[in-house]
Amino acid sequence: MKLPIFGSNKFMDINPSKIIALGLNYREHIAESHSVKVQGRTLEPPKEPVLFPKTPNVLIESGETIVIPKFVSEYGFDDKRTDYEAELAIIIRDKCKNVENEKAMNHIYGFTCFNDVSQRNIQTGDRSGWFRGKSFDTFGPIGPQVVLTEDIGDPQNLRIQGRVNGEIMQDSNTKHMIFSIPDIISFVSKNFTLIPGDIISTGTPKGVARIKHGDIVEVEIENIGILRNPVVDEAK
Repeated sequence: MKLPIFGSNKFMDINPSKIIALGLNYREHIAESHSVKVQGRTLEPPKEPVLFPKTPNVLIESGETIVIPKFVSEYGFDDKRTDYEAELAIIIRDKCKNVENEKAMNHIYGFTCFNDVSQRNIQTGDRSGWFRGKSFDTFGPIGPQVVLTEDIGDPQNLRIQGRVNGEIMQDSNTKHMIFSIPDIISFVSKNFTLIPGDIISTGTPKGVARIKHGDIVEVEIENIGILRNPVVDEAK
């Protein structure tokens, strides 16, 4: 996959060794996460970033289709639910480990929009945690472009929206993150060596909602653009 780089005629290969995502990084989202019974969570803000993986098979570009897997129906869930989550994503510039907070921004190549699509029944029911329900094919739309660190403005003050069929469902700002972007880079790099192209998705604000066959989901972040994807049920 290649994404255009803002302000140039160049493209960036999107081929991360890993995708690390944050859960519960906006205070108002914690309450609704509790309401959908996210495993192991309380209403208290986390004391350190809540990390989980998404595998690279999730990645699709703007315009490509989010596919809800047909096998989920075989479980017979009373209330089958797949949600979108609008998020700001960080793309790592260079190999780094144990990054100091004050130097964290030097290790960011750029920013883009990310949709952390989540199959809630699997996410909340699996004994192993969030991994499977977050990593189905197509469950990580990304784009529409990469904006370099020097062009983004203040990444900690960007309006972020999530929309379904044109209706605004999420409307917040990255300034409301519990853990700031430098905090996130520093913490993640203590746990895992980061390499060029790795993606860190920084969490979603309140307003997540279910998506279904026929919907159009949009993530819009100030200074980046609109990530737009249709939703379909996998053919039976």
